[in-house]
This record gives sequence, structure tokens and C-alpha cells, in this order.
Amino acid sequence: MDERTLTHSLHDQAAERLRELIFDGTLPPGSFLDEVRLCERLEISRTPLREALKVLVAEGLARHEPRRGCFVAQITERDVDEIFPVIGLLEGRAVFEATQNATQADINALERLHERLERHAEDGEINEYYAANLAIHEAFITLADNRWLAQSIGDLRKILRLARLQQLHAPGRLNQSLSEHLAVFAALKRRDAAAAEQAMRHHLLAQHEALRELARLHSSRIAS
Repeated sequence: MDERTLTHSLHDQAAERLRELIFDGTLPPGSFLDEVRLCERLEISRTPLREALKVLVAEGLARHEPRRGCFVAQITERDVDEIFPVIGLLEGRAVFEATQNATQADINALERLHERLERHAEDGEINEYYAANLAIHEAFITLADNRWLAQSIGDLRKILRLARLQQLHAPGRLNQSLSEHLAVFAALKRRDAAAAEQAMRHHLLAQHEALRELARLHSSRIAS
């Protein structure tokens, strides 16, 4: 492996590790991305780290401020309002195509994922529920077998992951989310692609409304 290839590999690995730290909340929205500390943490030099930061800026997960450096991006209320209707359409189409393509083996695999989802909901395990939820969404996208949908959804999902976990903390949202997922899966199992698409769009828009409700609750607490 030549030096150029090694540097490319290191910055790809660094970018992936930074995404993980952002998505798990270790690097929260708005936090400063200290290059010295990150180099120590990731055990890399400044060059691949700076290339990785450029990747995150291009993806919208970080922002660069001249003379100040990079910060983890903060998703705004406008971002949420603009992205959710779009991703609802895209993921709705993905589950439509997944319903048309799914084999019985695929449905059996999805059944196991939904059983995991139910267990985590019953136990109130939000982080584990979110992981199973994400695996189900990714399974639908894989079954759709449409690279343009996958690319578009992936780009938007990276931004929404800055806020999506928060909506599961809204009162009653965990059980509501589970009910929505089961409705999508029930439509897929009976091979009703149109109903599966509609159920998925409803699920994404309900996530949006849960985030808005959390924002309203937060505002009312501050005001009081």
C-alpha cells in the first residue's frame, strides 16, 4: 500500500469513527472538534484528521468557522421541517419496492427484527430500540434494491441522526413508534405495497411531530 492510499484509508476510517462519536452523543451537537485531542483519541496525525473533517463538513455533520475551527453541526427546526416530509416520501417508496421484492426468507428475517423491536419497547430500552429500528429501515432499503433511493435516504439520514433519537423520549412515543412499525410490516406481509408505503410515510411524519412536541415542551419549561 503506497503512502497516498494509506492516507486515504486513514481519513476514511477517521471519518467513520467521528460519525460514530457524533451519533452516539460523545461529540454532541455544537461541540468544538478539538484537533489535538481528536488526533490523540484516534491515534492519527493532523493530515488524515483534517481530511476526515472535510468529509463531515461536506456531509453536513460538521461546520467550519474561519479562524475558529470545526464544530459538530446542530440541526435546526427548519432543517427538521424541511427534511422529514422528503425522507417520508423516499422511505415510503423504499418500502413499496421492498414489499414487491421480499421473499419469504426476507419476511422471516424481518419478523425476527420486529420481535427484537417489541422486546426493547416492552423493556423501555430506547438506545437498543433505536438500533433495531435503524436495522429495520436499512433492511427495507436493501430489499428495495434501488441505489438512487439508498443514496438519497442515506444522505438525509445522516443529518436526521443528529436529532432522531430524541423523539423516542417524547411521552408515549416508544409504544407509538412500535405500533407504526408493526403496521408497516403487516402491510408488507400481506403484499400490499401501497399500504406499506402509506404506513411508512405516516411513521416518518409521526417522528417529525414527536420532535416538534419535544421542542414545544422544552420551550414551555424555559418560559416557566
